[in-house]
Amino acid sequence: MTTESVFTGLKVLDASTFIAGPAAATVLSDFGADVIKIEPPGKGDPQRGLSSVPPSPRAQANYSWHLANRNKRGMVIDLKTPAATKILKRLVEWADVVITNFPHGTREKLHLGYDEVAGWNPRVVYADITGFGDTGPDAGQPGFDQTAYWARSGLLASTRDAGAPPTAPVWGSGDYMSAIGIYAAIVTALYRRERTGQGASVGTSLLAEGVWATGTLVAGALADGTPFELHDRKAPANPLINPYRTADGEWFMLVTSAPHWPGLTRAIGHPELLEDPRFADIEGFVKNSTALTELLDAEFRSRPFAHWKDALTRERVTYSLIQTPEETARDPQLRANDIVVPLEGVSGLEYTINSPVNLRGVAKVPAKRAPDLGEHNDEVLAELGFGPAEIAELRAEGAIPGPAEAERAQ
Repeated sequence: MTTESVFTGLKVLDASTFIAGPAAATVLSDFGADVIKIEPPGKGDPQRGLSSVPPSPRAQANYSWHLANRNKRGMVIDLKTPAATKILKRLVEWADVVITNFPHGTREKLHLGYDEVAGWNPRVVYADITGFGDTGPDAGQPGFDQTAYWARSGLLASTRDAGAPPTAPVWGSGDYMSAIGIYAAIVTALYRRERTGQGASVGTSLLAEGVWATGTLVAGALADGTPFELHDRKAPANPLINPYRTADGEWFMLVTSAPHWPGLTRAIGHPELLEDPRFADIEGFVKNSTALTELLDAEFRSRPFAHWKDALTRERVTYSLIQTPEETARDPQLRANDIVVPLEGVSGLEYTINSPVNLRGVAKVPAKRAPDLGEHNDEVLAELGFGPAEIAELRAEGAIPGPAEAERAQ
């Protein structure tokens, strides 16, 4: 496996907050990009102040912060001060990629609008994410993954059983998937720049990403298809695609099809069902859904999951244990495939989650802790060409915090 990093020499300015934008920068950092994250003075990125859910008595560190911000260098800059523009301009000139999620209007006031940024660096790839897109009646509305990605897109209304109310989705899940969309847009623009020499403005929205995730259902609605019906576990549209519970209280998801029906009958010990005219084809499965679900329920409840794991695997019937996050964290398949990787530099926090983008045969950069607030201010300013007197002047003008203020912020 080669240790050469794909994005060695690529320079990224991460001027985004929370998860989606920062996580896109993290994927770039996994492949060797030099990422500088800038945060406002005081408490920095609001994500720093959000408690990890669930809390960990062993690791006092905010593990969600390290997940979205590992392998970066950190600066604190007060973009609201006039003097900060001198730093921002040099950072933009330094960068190949600029990422932001400030709302339109706000970003322009902070000198982070595309026109100004591209004026400083015409080759820059400018990437942003919004809640609801650049135009339209709700373009200016604030959006989070639970509202724009999940609720507005149709996804949240569709991921529940019939008769059950909507529930809160997994916190941050829409953000992390949207991060991959931003990453893809950035890489596409970088490829275009290699061919044309031109920079670009790219982006996505949480709404667009959520609709993409709900694509099958929304595309059906666009085609005036039969309205989507919520899943009913006791009378599903197809009882061969349904969750079932075992004797020891485990739930597993069965996802099989008519060609695998013979194997399923053997697995449950009832090959005679092949002769039952009710279940002769997919139409019969659907028509007699309640009866077949009751039959499968009774069989699967009769034995523990270990039995069904062996029986279903032997017959090559597709299924999966419905794991809790705690069970998933212990799943050996994650470590075998580097889905879970070591994290360096955080007391009590030995592992983190790898990004899902992989180049076979190419090693990623080892995951190192996210930066402390303003940790690399002086280092980066010196690299940008600011001398000691200029740095002192920037502090005096309020563009960057003084040593005492920086120490209090840690």
